[in-house]
Amino acid sequence: MAIDLSNPINSSKLLAAVDMGTNSFKMLVVRADPNGKFLSIDRFKEPVVLGRGMLTNSPSISPESQIRAISALQKFGQILQRQQVGHTKIVATSAVREAANKGEFLSKIKEEMGYDVEVLSGEEEARFVYIGVLQFLPVYNKTVLAIDIGGGSTEFVIGKQGKVIFANSLKLGHVTLTDGFVKNGDIVNMRNHIRSIIHESGIVEKIQEVGFEISVGSSGTIRSIEKAVSLGYGRELANSVVSFGEFRRDWRFNREDLGVVVEKLCDLDAGGDEEMRRVGFFKRRSEFILAGAVLLLEIFEILKIDEMEVSEYALGEGVIAETLASCCEGYDINANARWRSVTKLATRFNTGKRMKLAALSVGIAKEIFEGLRKCDELTDHQINRRVSLDEKDLEYLEAACLLHNIGLFIGKKGYHKHSYHIIKNGEHLHGYSTEEVELIALLARHHRKKFPKCDHASLHGFPKEVKEKFRILCAILRISVAVQHCQCMTFNGLETSKSQEGFKLVFNEITDLPLPPGNVQPTVEDVQAELKPELNHFREVVQMELLVAVSSSS
Repeated sequence: MAIDLSNPINSSKLLAAVDMGTNSFKMLVVRADPNGKFLSIDRFKEPVVLGRGMLTNSPSISPESQIRAISALQKFGQILQRQQVGHTKIVATSAVREAANKGEFLSKIKEEMGYDVEVLSGEEEARFVYIGVLQFLPVYNKTVLAIDIGGGSTEFVIGKQGKVIFANSLKLGHVTLTDGFVKNGDIVNMRNHIRSIIHESGIVEKIQEVGFEISVGSSGTIRSIEKAVSLGYGRELANSVVSFGEFRRDWRFNREDLGVVVEKLCDLDAGGDEEMRRVGFFKRRSEFILAGAVLLLEIFEILKIDEMEVSEYALGEGVIAETLASCCEGYDINANARWRSVTKLATRFNTGKRMKLAALSVGIAKEIFEGLRKCDELTDHQINRRVSLDEKDLEYLEAACLLHNIGLFIGKKGYHKHSYHIIKNGEHLHGYSTEEVELIALLARHHRKKFPKCDHASLHGFPKEVKEKFRILCAILRISVAVQHCQCMTFNGLETSKSQEGFKLVFNEITDLPLPPGNVQPTVEDVQAELKPELNHFREVVQMELLVAVSSSS
C-alpha cells in the first residue's frame, strides 16, 4: 500500500509492523511524520508459541499453533481496522522460516485473512534488529554488536553508521531450549549445547576479526533481565524501598549482574515462594526466562562481553524505519536524534500504560496545534496574537506531552514538579540547548495546577514573544492532557476546523463499544463542563473560543 506523507497539515499517518515470532506475535502501531520521525502509540502481544514442539528433524507448525496464529492475526486485524492504520507490514521469523509446512501455513493466512507475510532470513532479521536499535540509542557512529534472543533463534549483527558489517542467526532460542532441556531439568547439557552451536558456527572468530565498541541487547528476554537487575532480583532487594536518587535505570547491566540473575534462576530447590517471586518479576516470560538468561550468560562469556546496553526498540521499529525510508524522500536513518532522546527518557520513567496515555496526548496536541496554525493561515489571526507558531514550537509541545507524566515514577503528589526536575537536571535530552530544555521542562511543570501568567517567575529571562508562545503551547498541552484523562467520554479521534463561532474541537464518539455499567453516553454539555477550566485558558491566550462538538460515528 502506498503511503502519502506529503501533506504538511494533519500529515501524520498511522503505520503498523507485525512480528510473527516463535514465542509471541507482536504488533507495533506508530504515528509517523513526513520527516521520518515516529512515535509508538500502541503495542499488542499475543502468546502464540508458534515454535512449540518444533524440535524434530522435519519441524512443522502444529494445527493447534496455526489456530492460535490465525486467532492472533484476526485480533490484530480488528485493531488495525478500528484505528484506521494506513499501512501494515507483516514479517515472520525463525519458526516460520524453519517450518517444513510454511507454504501451507502462509497460504492459509492469505486465504483466511488476505495478508501477505514476508518470511525474513536470519540475516534480514538481524539487519532489522540493528536498524531498530539505531532508533533508540545514540550509537550510530559506533561499531555496535547487537544481540536479539528470540523464541527459536538468536540474531547477531555488527553495524556502523547504518551499514551492516556482519550478520548471522543461530538456532538457539528460549522456547526451543526450554522444550529441549529446561523441562527435563538438564541445565548442564543445555549449556554444552549452547557452547557447541556457538563455536561450530564460526561467529566467534568473525566477531573477533571485525571487533565492536559496544554491545546492545534488544529482545524482550534481555529487556526483562535488565529490568530484573535494576529492581534487585537475585540480590534480596525486591522488597526494599528504592528512592529516586538511588534508582538509576541506565538501560545496561554487566556480566556480574547477569550471573547473579542466572544463579538465582537456577536454584531448582527453591520453594513455592521463589517461584511466585520469579513469576512476579518476569510474568508471562517466566516459563522461558531461565533458558534465555543462561543462553545470554554463555554468549557474554564466549564473546568476552563485560557490559551490555539495552534497547527498548528492536525488529518492529526496524521494520517501521525501513518502511519510512522507502516512502520519505531524503530519509536519514540517523535523523531526529533529539526526538529519540525524548522517547528514550519517556520510556525510562514511564510504565507502558502511562506511555500510551502520553502518546495519546501528543496526537491530540498536534491536531489542535496544526488546526490552530491552519486557521491562522486562513484568517491572518496571528497578527492579532503578535506571534506565529512554527515547527520548533510543535517539537517542544510534543516533547512536553510525552514527558509530562514521568514524575509519577516518584509519586503522585506534586508529580508535575518531579517531571520538571527530571527533564531539567538529568542531562537526558541531547541536541537541545539549555533554553530549549528549560522550555520543555516548564511546559511539563505547568500542564496542571495554576496556569502561568506572562510575568510568572519561572518565565523570567525569556523574551516577550517566547513567553506568549509558551502560554499558547501550555494551553494546548493542558487541553490534550485533560482530554485523555477525561472520564466522561470515549472517542476514537478528533478534528479541528474554523467555524463562525470560533475554533472547534470535534470528538468522534465510539458508538459500537459498550459503556461501563452505570455509565451513560456523555452529552456535549458534559464534555464542555469537564474541559471548562482549560477551555477558558485557551480563550484567554489565543483570543478565540474553543468549542466542543461530539459527532457519532461507528
